[in-house]
Amino acid sequence: MHIAHLRTYFPADIYVRYQRKLGRDVLFISGSDTHGTPITVKAEEQGTSPERISKQYHEHFRQIYPRLGIFFDNYGSTDDPVNHHRTREIAMKLIENGYIYQKDVTLPFCPTCERFLPDRYMEGTCPHCGADARGDECDQGCGRYLEPGEITDPRCTICGTTAEYKSTRHHFLKLTAFEGFLREFLEGLGGTENARNYAKGWLEGGLKDWNITRNLAWGIPFPGAKDLTFYVWFDAPIGYIGSTEEWAERTGGDWEHYWKGPGRLIHFIGGDIVYHHCLFWPCMLKGAGYSVPDAVIASGMVRVEGHNFSKSRGYVLWVEDEYLEEGLDADSLRYYIASYTGHTRDLDFSWENYAGKLNKELVGILGNFIYRSLLFAYRNYGKVPSGFIEPEIEGAVKKAIADITGYVQNYEFKKICDTILGLAITGNRYLQEREPWKVIETDPDEARDIIHNAVWLSRAIAILGEPVFPFHAYEIYRQLGLDHNGYGLDEALGALNVGYKLNEPRPLFKQLSEERLKELGETLSRRISRASGKPSS
Repeated sequence: MHIAHLRTYFPADIYVRYQRKLGRDVLFISGSDTHGTPITVKAEEQGTSPERISKQYHEHFRQIYPRLGIFFDNYGSTDDPVNHHRTREIAMKLIENGYIYQKDVTLPFCPTCERFLPDRYMEGTCPHCGADARGDECDQGCGRYLEPGEITDPRCTICGTTAEYKSTRHHFLKLTAFEGFLREFLEGLGGTENARNYAKGWLEGGLKDWNITRNLAWGIPFPGAKDLTFYVWFDAPIGYIGSTEEWAERTGGDWEHYWKGPGRLIHFIGGDIVYHHCLFWPCMLKGAGYSVPDAVIASGMVRVEGHNFSKSRGYVLWVEDEYLEEGLDADSLRYYIASYTGHTRDLDFSWENYAGKLNKELVGILGNFIYRSLLFAYRNYGKVPSGFIEPEIEGAVKKAIADITGYVQNYEFKKICDTILGLAITGNRYLQEREPWKVIETDPDEARDIIHNAVWLSRAIAILGEPVFPFHAYEIYRQLGLDHNGYGLDEALGALNVGYKLNEPRPLFKQLSEERLKELGETLSRRISRASGKPSS
């Protein structure tokens, strides 16, 4: 798992948590996309099987999610028998309805390896912009999806041999039959404008029928076709349905409520796969008699230290080895990714920017307010003091609840974080103006009222901010002597349990020192230097 993955996972998890705080019934589903040529290429490089590689990475992701505060109702695998069955069922329904047909095509073939070259098994030149490209995507140029055989000057990525062309038979989804449907669908699609507009641009450029099979052994076999499997982008989104079915089998739930009934379908995706989710996927669903997505939320892309995200060039942050195992906490990264910029804009990760957010906002503002409030209460009262909530404090929380509710519905995660931070700013200003450390000497009752308000606001920040920083919200609850069993947003306005014993508070967030920041930056610099073949400075 790398940081670009989290550009989608964190906001999706935050969204789900807020929906539940608003009292809504939400099913949170994902899974490992286990098929396709990236897996088979990796398996050949390591001298092992695609199945072993896919299981290895599936387990890696499954174990890392809880450490990041991400909890799916089901995290499935596209290689699960449930997904094999559902993929074949949908394909047969599309065939029955006249939306899948077969035809002979001429495709690149490696005479040395003696095989056709699907997707990542070939490289060449993008026919649209002239950049070096992979067989299925112009990854270094215009970013366009490339159909099999569309790339020019193809060569085998395994042995480097220039490809020949041979005729073979494949199966196609009749996308051209769905043009009218797609125009209406995209006009009514909720979510983010970047998803809708990107898909509309592709639609205006003209639809082509879509090759949905590949000459691969690894994948879901196409019914009745020898040596052909489904293209990964056919069975991968069906994995959402398969994962929902796995959940239903385990819990007794109704998967059809979501995929054939009144349930709303909301997809959180990376900006690089809009094409598949807003064009291919809804046509597959519509043609097979399933519900279509109600909203598609596409994130901006990720840059690292000002450069385009690239694993091969070293511009990457590995979540486990270079973040969690370095002793850095998940909540700080959740906050950084959610608050750094708007969801649809590109996020540029740098350790310096990360440290600035952590040290100034989480440590200096939010953590500082809560720690000083609870420490004063603990040392002077040992329990939640009595008092009356002042209109200024109550009004700030009421406004925050209303604002956050609106921001959640519009997928504005940065504004959510800014609102929560704003409450902490209000709290710090309130303490500075009222000076309870002085007032307690002259008017103990007034000092108690001040601290009652500060403790009340601290709890409100924990409740409202829990979806963004769940582990630290739970720590605030612990310090307040509370459990953390699902507080709704409106419960932030509830009365405190006066007299509850307080646990000794401790600072919430740990500052990142200049020395530590330098060490983390040097690790990234060394990797970039190794990837480029240049010595690090």
